Amino acid sequence: MTEVETCVYELIDCLKARDLTLAFAESLTGGLISASVVAVPGVSSFFNGAIVSYSNEVKINTLKVPSDVISSVGAVSKECAEYMARGVAGVLDSDVGVSATGIAGPDGGSAAKPVGTVFISAYCNGRIKTERFVFEGDRLKIREQSVVEALKLAKEIAVNG
Repeated sequence: MTEVETCVYELIDCLKARDLTLAFAESLTGGLISASVVAVPGVSSFFNGAIVSYSNEVKINTLKVPSDVISSVGAVSKECAEYMARGVAGVLDSDVGVSATGIAGPDGGSAAKPVGTVFISAYCNGRIKTERFVFEGDRLKIREQSVVEALKLAKEIAVNG
């Protein structure tokens, strides 16, 4: 079993045991987190859906990220990730909302936010936790590492949230 599959099954067990629903807001992962979950039969009992919010307009208009957050600290930020997680939980009527926003490369990085910078946020019952990562590797490796960490954080917030 791969690390992703292990994380998915652990998350599924946790959500089912606590009778929690789940939704994702994905930017750099472009649906990979959701795809890892829906690869398992029967997840429709708790997985409400996902929003791939690749553009800032979708982050602002659909997930309710304030435009001043995007203009002041950027879409790749703790603040944006937290708004995305809360927003997707609200929009998709879910107990747990998880978001991932970052720079998968190969371009787009800066000294302050190099390629591989990712913010993952998880929200449950008014509680939120956000982690910042700087992953190494090519675009696919950065996205795959983001999936694993998003699944882990989703489980953690479901257990403690």
